[in-house]
Amino acid sequence: MDCMQQTRHNIPGTDNDRCRLKYVNLERHENHVSHDTLGLSGQHLVVRRGKPFKLTLLFRSRAWNPHSEDLVLEVWIGGLSERIPVHFFREMPDSLSWTAQIYPGDMHRQSVIVHLCSPALSSVALYDLLVHIETAWDKRSYAVGSFVLLCNPWLKDDAVYMPLDVQIQEYVKSDFGLVYMGTHLNICKRPWSFGQYEPGVLEACLKLLQVSPQHLRDKQRDYVRRADPVYLSRVVCAMVNCNDDLGLVEGRWEGSYRGGVRPTEWSGSADILHRWLSSNCCPVRYGQCWVFASVLCTVMRVLGIPSRVVTVFNAAHDTNGNLKIEEIYSTRGEKVGLSKDSIWNFHVWVECWMRRPDLGPGFDGWQVVDPTPQEKSAGIFCCGPCPVVAIQRGCLGVPYDTSFVYASVDADVVRLIVRGGLVVGRRVDTQWVGQLIYTKSIGSDRPENLTRAYKRKGHATAAVNAQHRMCKTQSLRGVSPNLEVSLQIERVPLAGENICVCVTVTNRASRRRVLVEHLNAQLKQYCSSPQESFWKTHRELHIQPGEVLTLHHAIPPSEYESVLAGEDIVNVAVVIKDVRTKERVLATEEFNIISPQITIELQGGDSVQMRKEYTVQVSFTNTLTKALSGVVLTVEGSGLLEGKHQTRMLLLQPGHSIEKKVSIMAASPGTKLLMASLSHSSSPSAVTRSFHRVSVLTA
Repeated sequence: MDCMQQTRHNIPGTDNDRCRLKYVNLERHENHVSHDTLGLSGQHLVVRRGKPFKLTLLFRSRAWNPHSEDLVLEVWIGGLSERIPVHFFREMPDSLSWTAQIYPGDMHRQSVIVHLCSPALSSVALYDLLVHIETAWDKRSYAVGSFVLLCNPWLKDDAVYMPLDVQIQEYVKSDFGLVYMGTHLNICKRPWSFGQYEPGVLEACLKLLQVSPQHLRDKQRDYVRRADPVYLSRVVCAMVNCNDDLGLVEGRWEGSYRGGVRPTEWSGSADILHRWLSSNCCPVRYGQCWVFASVLCTVMRVLGIPSRVVTVFNAAHDTNGNLKIEEIYSTRGEKVGLSKDSIWNFHVWVECWMRRPDLGPGFDGWQVVDPTPQEKSAGIFCCGPCPVVAIQRGCLGVPYDTSFVYASVDADVVRLIVRGGLVVGRRVDTQWVGQLIYTKSIGSDRPENLTRAYKRKGHATAAVNAQHRMCKTQSLRGVSPNLEVSLQIERVPLAGENICVCVTVTNRASRRRVLVEHLNAQLKQYCSSPQESFWKTHRELHIQPGEVLTLHHAIPPSEYESVLAGEDIVNVAVVIKDVRTKERVLATEEFNIISPQITIELQGGDSVQMRKEYTVQVSFTNTLTKALSGVVLTVEGSGLLEGKHQTRMLLLQPGHSIEKKVSIMAASPGTKLLMASLSHSSSPSAVTRSFHRVSVLTA
């Protein structure tokens, strides 16, 4: 059917001597193009607040007579309604009220075109639309359909107004993003399909608002407050996790993922939103921080609020709010998980762009909104919106959750060496937390470094500086002013290469020293404490006054290949002990190994036409020093492939390859992701994954 037929609403009438409405054309295609909402829904008219949209009213027996009959539109959300008299064009319509106008030339023999416009700060919702034809003695009412009203970042009067169109293209309209992961020494990027143009995604986002505790508790109050993006962001943030409500995603960071999907296997938001909606709001299993953040980014972009996914490398989780994170090590350099505080190698949250009239113009702009359920905010598991500028300035009393977010990027790390329950060494690191903060650059796949936006020097308040001084009494180099120790990974190794560690010891004392070096390596996940050591060494050292010793160590692949999984991180720590004085100095580093890559090659490049078949070649070469047994290569891609396509090999020798060829065909436009994964029975948890972006063009 053509656009006119799709948007036509037939309306029954009775008497032939009066003006009767035959149908209303909601002009979906034209309005969607005009409002930059094309592709967001195949079910509903979707428009943006503060901008007129067009309706064509066709009358049945005779034309509408504006001299004897009033034409009134009425919009409803829940139990709230507003009548909007239709007027002929005025130059200065009231931007604070709904308006319905007929422009010159829009009156025809049997029809009239009405331009309906909401206030710039209207509530985001699905509205019902009624048309009334009224005379002094008669009133005829017609329910003519519904429309979805979204925020309008193009409009200056909207609280989410964004001045540059390239920003809106990236932070509202783009359905593709990158999530940065790994460690600050080896940053990996994972593509993510936000999928806001996938069928049913907008409807799932609207459902999310309808089942929120705020809406279920007081529908009318919730509808009124939905005009405010600050309120919307808090509601959506809490609803992305399922801890307090009928939310989207259930988190899991350890143990079995049976009964759900491993967090690392998700590549887009649409599948998660579809599963939640089709299961009658049962939480989707399972997510971790980048899944929560990416889904939140999708929902906010759908609602028209500019949003981007941001990664903090070495993000602190400060449970007691003292801006200090304690890490405990044994005298042999083993990291022990005894502290309630923690540091994640990376943590992913969202920044949303909005004005903050509740705080004043100095706090407008990017706001941190973090849906990962770590701590409660006002009794629920959400975080933000917290102004980035408040974090940079150290204004810890600014709502919402600024103190917690500030600690995430700027807390100090106090590393303790403990023996027999006593602290025998202490080191304070003021640089480790929030070492890098990244997001995807506008219009490119390069990272944009946001670190200075959060951590510009010299802007913290006196209260923050006072708290920091309490724990900055020790040198960054260690507890002994005369013995300095540093540890460095010489280069980030590829899987199958030696891990090369360099320890530098400087004796600034005027006497010769006898030292003992303990060097230890442990595996850890990005969000948890290390496991048991997989490699360790120790030796005695002699160092002269003023001498600098450079100690090189190599951990061969045979020591880590059997235990290192694809997502694991290595914690390496050295403790240097002075035999005579018993002084101990600690140095540490954490890094992730570069995993073997899966190659994905698409016939004809990375752009495809809808409904045309293309061939994809997927291959993996074993770069490890050992053979892999029970190898499975899997290829999948939502919107490109039905189900999973696999090939298997009993034994993959070092230097040998496994390949899989598949055919893809896209049914809808937008950005899609092909995902390939390789698993093997030699180490069941060591799954290697690669992604490939595919741009689907209309014919």
